[in-house]
Amino acid sequence: MNPVIDLLKSHRSIRKFTARALSPEQIDAIVTSAQAASTSSNVQAYSIIAVTEPDIKSEVARLAGSLAYVEQSGLFLVFCADLHRIRTATEQQGEMFHQNAESFIVATVDAALAAQNAAIAAESMGLGVCYIGSIRNEIEHVSRLLKLPELVYPVFGLTIGVPDQEPSFRPRLPKQAVVHQNAYQPDRIEAGIEAYDEVMHEYYKVRTNGKTLTNWSSGIADKYRKPVRGHMRSFLEAQGFRLD
Repeated sequence: MNPVIDLLKSHRSIRKFTARALSPEQIDAIVTSAQAASTSSNVQAYSIIAVTEPDIKSEVARLAGSLAYVEQSGLFLVFCADLHRIRTATEQQGEMFHQNAESFIVATVDAALAAQNAAIAAESMGLGVCYIGSIRNEIEHVSRLLKLPELVYPVFGLTIGVPDQEPSFRPRLPKQAVVHQNAYQPDRIEAGIEAYDEVMHEYYKVRTNGKTLTNWSSGIADKYRKPVRGHMRSFLEAQGFRLD
């Protein structure tokens, strides 16, 4: 009965787009919606890079893992955590700029909130989206390509376009494994994972016509068997972020 909730619950990641371009009005609505997102103390510690130059877009796609749908998308936005602008404003007032891990978290969260607003705005217009976290695989090269200054880093990209596929809905963890009452309840976790593994085993089986017989926790174990993107801390420190 609530169209906003229906829209949120119908989210799918789209990885195939038609060649139709987005209109200037659509792009403006998406960006304006992103800027309307909640932000900590109104610092608005993020920036958005709209990648429209074909050669740059192609190179970002390659660096992200040769993703065709990055190139095919009608609009590709890179959401960046940005303390550079905050430092500039502070120093314009003749004050010393201080930052720490909290500042880093604020900027990262601000970027994520803005991106989710953009995604929902796009989906409300019948468009499809997909987050591209793999730009962090080659984060130094991506940052150089986009000419990001000190104290700015790319959190993720967001492809937006007219969908050319209708993927099935990917089930989520049961609420018992995610929602806790008043305090964290570890005893609920194992049962929730076991129930979800059964659901995801069937999901993968149907999606791949029986070719993939696995479950969620098996995939998670494989992903976290070794450190993920271990280069991030050294990159962030070289970019001027203090994480203490």
